[in-house]
Formats: sequence, structure tokens, C-alpha cells
Amino acid sequence: MLLLIMAETQPTKYNAPALDKGLDIMEYLSKVGIPMSQAEIASGINRTPSEIYRMLVCLEERGYLSRGSNAGKYRLSLKMYSLSHTHTPFDELKRVAQYPMQALTEITRQSCHLSILDNEQLLIISQKRSPEAVSLSIEEGTHFPLTMTTSGKVLLSIMSEEKRNVILSRDVYYKEWSAKKRKDFHLAIEKVKEAGYSSSDSKLTSGVTDVAVPIGENDSDLNSVLAISVFSSSLDSEIKMVKILEAIKETQRTINKLIGG
Repeated sequence: MLLLIMAETQPTKYNAPALDKGLDIMEYLSKVGIPMSQAEIASGINRTPSEIYRMLVCLEERGYLSRGSNAGKYRLSLKMYSLSHTHTPFDELKRVAQYPMQALTEITRQSCHLSILDNEQLLIISQKRSPEAVSLSIEEGTHFPLTMTTSGKVLLSIMSEEKRNVILSRDVYYKEWSAKKRKDFHLAIEKVKEAGYSSSDSKLTSGVTDVAVPIGENDSDLNSVLAISVFSSSLDSEIKMVKILEAIKETQRTINKLIGG
């Protein structure tokens, strides 16, 4: 049975019909995953064959589409894959996040850092220092245990349950915990998942409070965590924490938009 997937259309500020058609074609072929004829593609994206003819020719000439011996049907070439791997996804994430993170430090007057999963641990891949004379600093390239950090709980909260359990089964701290402590930890992760952020005292550094939010779509290949570490003594009012949360969530939205989330 032929799988038909209607192209999702959203209103845009500026119209670019030719570009829209090209993107519709590539997104559709990516979704169906099998070679398709001109008529089948046209039907799948709710256009006529004549509407997409020139775009198909252009995409084929530029190397984005290829046609084999399968009745001349179109399929995606490896060009998109090649382009996407010129730089790693996390290189691009660091690049687009640097200015929003810098703005976050200026608004909150606190340092912030970005971390990812690396060999079942939390890896700091980017940080921006506070403009204040005295502030916390977490060096890039540092690893931390997932189960002992606020960012780790946030990262675990956006994983599938299956992936989360596999990672926790390899965590040296988790393996030593009692059944009750493990249960409480899973409940804490579910609360983070529901809230969309986590704020808690650091288990690794006394007198520090960490605030963290997820970056990227749940359980994707480009998951990371944006966090602010604050001296607990500087949180002299609930209003200050509210402002930090507002600022970090706004930065989260900005970075997600930049990475296509």
C-alpha cells in the first residue's frame, strides 16, 4: 500500500514558492524512505506533476536526488548526509549557542554552561563566564556523573525509558544505591520531565545551586542541557530565582529555534 504523507505547511512571513517545493520534495522522500516516481511525489506533497518537474530536474542536477534502474524513480542521494557531517552536530550547537549564552550571563550576572552525554557521563562542551568579578566557572571538557548533577537529571528526563535504564545500569553511583533510593531518583526524574527544568543544590559542590533546562527535542541525537550554577548565598530572594528561570527558559527557546527545534 502506498504511503501518502501530506506536507505540513505553516504560514511564513515571506513566500519562496520554489524553495518550498524543493524542501517539500526532500522532506517527503526522507519520510517515505523508498524511491518514488514524479507522480507519486506530487501526490504525496499535494501538488501536480507539472508543478514539481523543474524542481526535480534541478535537485537531480545539483546532486540532492538520484535516479537508478528502478523505473527512473527518485530517491535522496547521500549529499545531504555528506553536508551534515562536514561538522559534528555539537560543533554547530556550540556555534549557535554562544551568543544566546553570552546574553544570558549579562542578564543574570551568572556563568552558564552547556553539556551533553558522553560515555554515560555529563561532558561540558561550552561555558560563558559571568561579567561579575567573582563567579563560578566550570571548565569545558570536564566530565561529571549523571546521577550526581542537576544537569544529569535533566538529560535523563528527556531520554526514552529504555535508554535511560541502560545508562543508569552502568552508572557507578546508581549501582550502589538501595532500591528505595533508586525509586526516589526515578520519581525525581519524572518531576523534572513534567516541570521542564530542574533547580537543586549541587551534590558535588557545597553552597551552590544549579538551574538547568533541556536543549533539543526529547530523545534526539542532539540533546544537551543548558545550566546556570549560582552561589546559594546570592539567592537572597525568591524573585531572583524567578528571574533566573525566566532568563534561562528564554535562552532555551532561542537556542532551540536556532537548531531547528
